[in-house]
Amino acid sequence: MKKTVRTHSLKIASAQLNACVGDLNGNMEKARKVYARAKAGGADILVLPEQFVIGYPAEDLVLKPAALADCRALAESFAKLTQDGPAVVYNLPWLDKGNIYNAALFMQDGEITDIRYKHHLPNYGVFDEARIFTRGPLPEPVDFKGLKIGLPICEDLWQPGVASHLADLGAEILISPNGSPWRRTALTERVAALGEKVHNEGLPLIYVNQIGGQDELVFDGSSFSMDADGEIVQALKSFVEDFDIATWERHVEERHVENTQKGLWVCTNAKIETQLSGHEADWRAMCLGLADYVNNNGFKQVVLGMSGGIDSAMVATIAVDALGPERVWCVMMPTKYTSGDSLTDAEECAKALGCRYDSIAIKPAIDAFSDMLDSLFDGLSPDTTEENIQSRSRALILMALSNKFGPMVVTTGNKSEMAVGYATLYGDMCGGYNPVKDIYKTELFKLAHWRNAHNPEDLFGAECPIPIRIITKPPSAELRDDQKDSDSLPEYDILDDILFGLIEQDLPVEDIIARGHSQKDVNRIQHLLYIAEYKRRQAPPGVKIGSKNFGRDRRYPITNRYRDIV
Repeated sequence: MKKTVRTHSLKIASAQLNACVGDLNGNMEKARKVYARAKAGGADILVLPEQFVIGYPAEDLVLKPAALADCRALAESFAKLTQDGPAVVYNLPWLDKGNIYNAALFMQDGEITDIRYKHHLPNYGVFDEARIFTRGPLPEPVDFKGLKIGLPICEDLWQPGVASHLADLGAEILISPNGSPWRRTALTERVAALGEKVHNEGLPLIYVNQIGGQDELVFDGSSFSMDADGEIVQALKSFVEDFDIATWERHVEERHVENTQKGLWVCTNAKIETQLSGHEADWRAMCLGLADYVNNNGFKQVVLGMSGGIDSAMVATIAVDALGPERVWCVMMPTKYTSGDSLTDAEECAKALGCRYDSIAIKPAIDAFSDMLDSLFDGLSPDTTEENIQSRSRALILMALSNKFGPMVVTTGNKSEMAVGYATLYGDMCGGYNPVKDIYKTELFKLAHWRNAHNPEDLFGAECPIPIRIITKPPSAELRDDQKDSDSLPEYDILDDILFGLIEQDLPVEDIIARGHSQKDVNRIQHLLYIAEYKRRQAPPGVKIGSKNFGRDRRYPITNRYRDIV
């Protein structure tokens, strides 16, 4: 049987871009610039991330008729660019016969030639797409110069049905626009799940993900391509905008006797960057989430209370890495309970970071509140009421600085504190954003050690910015004499393991007790977790890092008498 082999080449540009939700004109300006870059590089197809024109997730903005009309008009205008240039895979909300779809448009020859709708709408964890979009039918391949291309949209690759359907209809390659948010397990989950799909169907995959922060979510990019065996053949950077044009060659065996062809696309040229995981990925996610929240909401600066403790030192360092020292303002607000070590440590940390540092004593405010309440509190022993007055006095100062000078207040409560309610409502919870909201206290210490040992060149920060005593001294809110967090809570390694079991793993309490924890501790921590829900509902947003953050992931009722008791 005689065989001949021929090769056809295809250049596919992956554009990993940071879209701001609702900034249609700004997003399209980025799209036009990257289109020109793809054209100059000789690309045949440019791939943009999921919902790029409006940003993702746009939530109920997608339901606004004017926004839908604007998205459609911009898409129709953008399609005209393809008259003499590369084709484009372009994703947006699309209104058709009264239904709103998550749609992938294929643009070529100056027009929109094909529309494919997302079939699987994620409705779990942070996703609510079934509430907004209509589910589309199983998509058919798109024809591009004789090549059949499958356009699965994000979740379509994770669920069964779409990839196999496209393969059955003769698709030779999959191109997928994505809005896949970061969590610690993101990279391994994507490679494992999508690699299995690719291997099973024998179809190469071009996976283009967005980057950037959107409220609680951070998108890491980390776009990649796989060959038909599920092996990585292209990898873009993590947590930054990136671009690459990969060359693919289609090897075809022509079997003259059988009069059939068998095609296989092979990537012959693409870059492979190191994609991030571990502590650096966590750190960059917090920096990116904070930076985009501040910048996209129009703030020029941030201000935070600097206590001399690990939480505020970490937040100050993240803020400086994200925004630069000139945009970060640290304010120490001491009381008679503030130790000399805390005063020294706070100032040293701010000095190492190179940001503005001021000290404002709040004793006059505390004395004024004591005078006002003296007649009502007469004869009652001091308790958390007086401690909270200190915290709320500090919040008042920070909000006054915010109102007068314009910086956004950044809060500093870690996930351990937020979980058990050891954060003061209208006190240290007062502010606009919290980059460490999804970081347990024990993780915070590990990240502090990592940051002191590493200083990524493309961030704005300084070498070894966190004084070692801040990391090693016993944690304390310093709201009364000789106070330590361990006075009223288990040690943090115990507390965090219990919380991880209750929150991330959603385990029955008997399973957590079986780890070696006391029944009393587990029952008490569970109770504290539930009764603090009303506080968390009023807390500012913060970056999602783990598998289940407070907010979009974990939605428990405020009024809740259920307890899992052994």
